[in-house]
Amino acid sequence: MNAKNIGILLIVIGAIMVFYTGFNYVTKEKVVDIGPIEINKQESHPVKWSPIVGVVLLIGGVVLVVKDKK
Repeated sequence: MNAKNIGILLIVIGAIMVFYTGFNYVTKEKVVDIGPIEINKQESHPVKWSPIVGVVLLIGGVVLVVKDKK
């Protein structure tokens, strides 16, 4: 991969991180299992990041794309 491709990838990832500041994922945990009776617990785990990280990636990608054109 050359600098232009990496720059484009950083621009795309940075733009996504600016607009989507996080996501959630759900895990299931078995709480009780007595014969035919089973009780499960669903737990949500949020993953958050600052939009500033996305802006930094976006700017870094633009710099790589512009630098590669020279």
